[in-house]
Formats: sequence, C-alpha cells, structure tokens
Amino acid sequence: MSNFRPSGARLWDSLMEFSRIGGTAKGGCNRQTLTDLDAEGRALLQRQAEAAGATLTVDRVGNMVLTRPGRDPARKPVAIGSHLDTQPTGGKFDGVLGVLAGLEVLRALQEAGIETEAPITLVNWTNEEGARFSPPMMGSGAAMGIFTEAEVLAKQDSTGAVFGAELARIGWAGAADPAALQDLGAYFELHIEQGPVLERLGLDLGIVTHALAQHWFEVTVTGEEAHGGSAMTGRRDAMMAAAEMMVAIERLALACGARATVGRVTVHPDSRNVVPGRVWFSLDTRHDHEDDLAKLADGLRAEAAAIGARRPGIAIEVADFWISPATPFDAGLVGRLRDAAVSRGIPHQEMPTAIGHDAVYCARRVPSVMIFVPCHGGVSHNEAESITPEWAEAGLLVLADAVLATAGVAKE
Repeated sequence: MSNFRPSGARLWDSLMEFSRIGGTAKGGCNRQTLTDLDAEGRALLQRQAEAAGATLTVDRVGNMVLTRPGRDPARKPVAIGSHLDTQPTGGKFDGVLGVLAGLEVLRALQEAGIETEAPITLVNWTNEEGARFSPPMMGSGAAMGIFTEAEVLAKQDSTGAVFGAELARIGWAGAADPAALQDLGAYFELHIEQGPVLERLGLDLGIVTHALAQHWFEVTVTGEEAHGGSAMTGRRDAMMAAAEMMVAIERLALACGARATVGRVTVHPDSRNVVPGRVWFSLDTRHDHEDDLAKLADGLRAEAAAIGARRPGIAIEVADFWISPATPFDAGLVGRLRDAAVSRGIPHQEMPTAIGHDAVYCARRVPSVMIFVPCHGGVSHNEAESITPEWAEAGLLVLADAVLATAGVAKE
C-alpha cells in the first residue's frame, strides 16, 4: 500500500513534544506515575489518538485503551503498547517511544484512509516503571492476572500516598475491567534496548524472542548496635556482614552466568559513630534458565547461613520478593517482524530481553512480541538516555508493517 506512510519525522516531533512534560534541566524526563505530569501526558495522548480515529476506554487500574475500529468487529484487536511514566531521572525514550510509535501507526492509517480487518488498539499501561509504586508493571500485571486489582489499588508510595486514591485524584480511574485486555489477538511493543548490544554490533533493530527469568529478594542482616569507639573484636556488625554477603552475591552470579544487582540499601540506625545493628538491601537476579536461577537462590541462602556461622550474633534472612519465569514470545509474531525487517532491508538480530516489560506479562495470556532499537552506550533510566531519529524510524517501520500484516487490510 503505497499510500501508507508512517512518518519517522512526525514520531520524532511527538517524542520531543512529550519530553517537555516533566522535562528536566539535564535533558531527561521526570514524569512519574499518577502525578499531575502523568495526567498531563495522558490527556495529550488522548487528544492526539482521538484525532486519529481512536476511541478511549480506561480500566479500573488506569490503563488507557485507545481503539481504532476494524471492518470485522468480531476479530480480536491487534494491540501496540508501552508506557508514558518515567523514572525520577528518566530519559525521553524509555516507554514513550513505544506508545508514540503506536500513535503514529494510527495517524498513518487515518491519513491513508485504510480500514483494517481487525481493530487496532493502542495501550498506555499504568506504572510500568515501579519507581513511585512498587513492584513495576502493575497495569499490565493486573490486566493479565498476575496481580489482583485490590492489591494494586492498595499500594503505597514512600510518602504513604495510596495508588487508588492518586489514580482518582488525577482523574484517570476508569470503570472498564482490566482483564478485558486478555482478549487481544496480538500485542506488539517497541522499546529502546536499554543495553549496548545493538549499538556495538552496528545494528538498527533487535527482534526479541524471549525474556529472561527473574528472581528478586529482600535481604535483612541483623546484628547489634555498638559505639563506634568499641573494640572490633566481639562486634555484631551488620554492615560488615552485609558487605561480605554482597561480595558473595557477585561471585556466585559470575560463576553461573547470572546477572545480580543490589539496588537499594537501608542501614539502621544510620549514624556515623554507631555500629549498624540492621542492614536491609534489595537483590535482583536474572538468568536465561530458570533452573540455574533456582540454583543461584539456593547458593545465596547457603552463603547467608555460612556468613552467619562465621560471625557469631549475625543472622541473615534472604526473603523472596518477586519471581518472573523465563517467557517466550510468540514465534509467529517473531517471524512477522523478521519478514518486515528483511523486506525493509533493516539490519537486525534476534535477541532476548533481560529487562522486564509489559510485553513479558502480556505474553502469558496473549500472543506477544517486542522490538528493540539501540540507545547510545546502552544508557537508560538516566537523563542522558539518547537514540537517533533513524533508529526510531527503523523500529516504527517494522512495527507498522508487522501490525498491518497481523490486522489485515479490508478489501473494497
């Protein structure tokens, strides 16, 4: 269809327009979920998608569902989605690229006057980042049955603000059932890689075949407070034991090819001249294979017990926080993306994602797939996050071709 022309230039202009909502002095974006800035971004997306022929529904956890009708209303919708929320020091492209690429597909279809067989739906998922309310991917998680609505709506941020109350406050508490999104015919998500692989290989595109397994923990090390001037011998120093545990985590992860991250640390009583009596830290582990990840978990608990045995008066608890299994993406949709990339002559490779995305939850209930485009230096969740217009356009064109091939074009 020569009249179907998704515009990379218009997509780029949209990205720059949205980056001003919560734009930071260092060129990034702080548009955290369920804030006034989130509401502003949602309202702009609604106006622009409705101008492209879409109709909005909002579900009870705030997911925005913008649907352009197809010729055959009995066909399940083909969805494109991602998220508008950001980290506190986020960039211009994480999440929003996928939403605005979907918007551009709707615009191009509207301009060309093309009627698809299946409806096409654009989804903005609530709270993908998990920065303000944890864990991440709550909107897609509630829709796909991983979380209950009640537990999502009851979550609190660090100030005690409640998810459901904040959703209502900003005016985006809907009435639709999130589970209705389990009835999608297919789900596509375009995202920046958030890693250096594609850029290092000089490739413009990654076709994502599966997601790594993840196992998150909360580790609590308990000892006893003492004066900083007390003798080292006999101390029950929770910080030193925690440091030893962190070194062990790195060693065990490297030995089995896993990825492990200690991202948050809390020290009690947090005084310069007091030996800490308690240290809490988060631990994020990831691996291609669930069996290897389970062995790593066993190793971590064994190491915690060994450190406690070597250090009298120290106890280390390794508690499960969140588990996500290894998740394959739909082979047919992977093939459709591959065909689109080859047809367009866009250099690409097939690859996994080590990072959780809404598509990973969707893949448990709906045929789903992801596309990656490079980001400079692999930098993301950072105000310095950057991509090129050419990379954005490559992702857009392959996305658009595969979505159209999946939805079908109505014959006159």
